[in-house]
Amino acid sequence: MRTALFLTLIVSVNSVHADPIPGIGPVGDIQLVQGDFKFTEGPAWTSDGTLYFTDIPADRIYQVTDGKVSVFVEPAGHCNGLMVTKNGTLYACSMDGRLITFDRETKEITPLSEMYEGNRYNAPNDLVIDREGGVYFTDPHFRAPDPLPQGKTAVYYRSADGKVTRLVDDLKAPNGVILSPDEKTLYVIPSMQAEMWSYPVEAPGKLGEGKVFCTLKQAEGQSGRGGDGLTVDTKGNLYITSGLGLQVYSPAGKLLGIIEFPQQPANVTFGGPDGKTIYVTARTGLYSVEMEAQGHQFPGPRGE
Repeated sequence: MRTALFLTLIVSVNSVHADPIPGIGPVGDIQLVQGDFKFTEGPAWTSDGTLYFTDIPADRIYQVTDGKVSVFVEPAGHCNGLMVTKNGTLYACSMDGRLITFDRETKEITPLSEMYEGNRYNAPNDLVIDREGGVYFTDPHFRAPDPLPQGKTAVYYRSADGKVTRLVDDLKAPNGVILSPDEKTLYVIPSMQAEMWSYPVEAPGKLGEGKVFCTLKQAEGQSGRGGDGLTVDTKGNLYITSGLGLQVYSPAGKLLGIIEFPQQPANVTFGGPDGKTIYVTARTGLYSVEMEAQGHQFPGPRGE
């Protein structure tokens, strides 16, 4: 029997000060929203003011509504990356090998894609939905069977009519993925190399030649460490989670600064009534911080 687990939202304790980046923020202290999870991921804000996020080992998707954290669905197919369209459909990368959606009212699961060329995916990780209703998603090796069902890690595109195309297959552990606000650039964040990549979008699901967008700053004595998740603001600045914190880059690939968190961040999204609250999933905690910058809200499929 599923139970609705409600936890109190913490808004004023366990705060951490972070030095602001000019024009970006933060404008307040980092707040612990809730702790004691196993490994949080996939934050996604909705137009009705709900935040969803995942706890992969616990096999749960949580929701934060009206100041309370509750279990949205369990089991959840070990979901990782999430995104919600304007009509309220929750898209998810199930690390059990599928791209799926949830009906937020009934919690019914609809598989969007379960195989490519006759084999299951490795372990879909993160996704972004374009204006045409297509989904770009990454498929690295984390939590995947051995040997890899696909034989390689890759980035895919599922068009609105269900056709799936493999777009990128030469990166180490492609993880985070997002579009620029004008949807003319696709960013892919590998986890096992310092170089982050960008690709011109020539048409939905068709990419031009990729290039290194930026090289992540590394901790002293370390090299080759990549990123995990990311989000984008209205000016096209990218916020990439890494071992050093949230590394913020301009659209030209210039490092603007690093926002440190109490735990290593895994993923990040903008939310809040004015789109100026950053939510970060970081190991066992969910954190929030108010920003000067405003997050870009993807319009989602046309006609919604």
